[in-house]
Formats: sequence, structure tokens, C-alpha cells
Amino acid sequence: MKSFLVKVSLLLFFCLKITNGDVLFSSLPRSLFVVVSVIEGQVLKAGEDDITVTFGLNQTTTNQTDEYKKVKVKLCYAPVSQIDRKWRKTNDNLRKDKTCQFTIYNKPYEGNVEGFKWNIEKDIPTATYFIRSYVYNDADEEIAYGQTTNNKKTNNLFKIQGISGHHVSIDVASICFSVFALLSLVGFFIIERRQSKVKS
Repeated sequence: MKSFLVKVSLLLFFCLKITNGDVLFSSLPRSLFVVVSVIEGQVLKAGEDDITVTFGLNQTTTNQTDEYKKVKVKLCYAPVSQIDRKWRKTNDNLRKDKTCQFTIYNKPYEGNVEGFKWNIEKDIPTATYFIRSYVYNDADEEIAYGQTTNNKKTNNLFKIQGISGHHVSIDVASICFSVFALLSLVGFFIIERRQSKVKS
């Protein structure tokens, strides 16, 4: 009996050690509201456009806000941009979740309505997105959230068009060189035929 209890206690200790520090998204209250200056379906350009984000505490929230120490606002992939992309996969365990990979705001929580303007960085890939905010406690654990979309992440989505690396001047130059190469080939072919006729 003692050996059985020892094994059970060791198993429980091991399980607790594995889950220690892991936060499930499904356990978080939606205590924040998040509003953005982007309209649904709008297409923004990386490296050019910006987004104004406003967030604050929901008036209906009843949880303990004295634990709120820090807030992060993140750019998150919408489900349509996660299909067949494991590196963007959603996981209820926030340590394994890949939905929100870009932190665009990271400051102490002030308890009021806050706002900021974020210039879309050049390395943001082409995809459909929404904005989500997390509140953290002293242990740097997520304890509440808010987002611009619904729970199924199907509305208030917007698109960002990433930089492809192509420039109009480069494309024009490549077309000119291709045409020049083709004309040169035709010219050499005509000269070669004339020379062969002269010899004959």
C-alpha cells in the first residue's frame, strides 16, 4: 500500500511540475476591450501604413484588477491564414500557441483607457489578422485578455500585404535586358545567315 501511495504521489508531483506555469487561453476572462482604426476587410501595406489601437478595462468586469501589472498587445493570425501552416497553429496552452507572434505594445498596466499608433513593420508577412491584448501578473503569466474579433475569430479581420522584395525599377530593368538579349540573338542569327549566303 505504501509503495502504491508513493508512486501516486510521485506521479502527481510529476504532472504538477509539467503543468506548472502553463496558462490555458480558455481559462482567461475577457476583461479588456480592444478597438482599432482599421475597418473590416481593409488591406494595409507593411512598411507604409499604421494602425491606431485603443484598449481598456470592460466596465462589466468583476475580476481582481489589482493583479494587473503589465499589458501586451499582439498582432494575431486569423484562422484563414493558419490553414496548412503549423508554425501559426492555435493551441489552448499559451506556451505552445502560435496565433499571436508579433508584440506591438508592451508596457505596465495603468488601469485607464490607453491608445497608441503602430507603424506596420516591414517584416510582417502577408496574411489576415486581428489584434489581441493580454494582461500579466507579477509572475509574468497571462491572467486576462481582450481582442478585436469574436470568439470564433471570424469578424473585424483585416489584411496586411507584406513586402515581396520586388521593385518596379528592377522588374523594368529585367524586362529590358530580356528584350535586349532576344534582339541580340535575332541579330546574330541574321548576320550568321548573311555570312553563310556570301560564302556559298
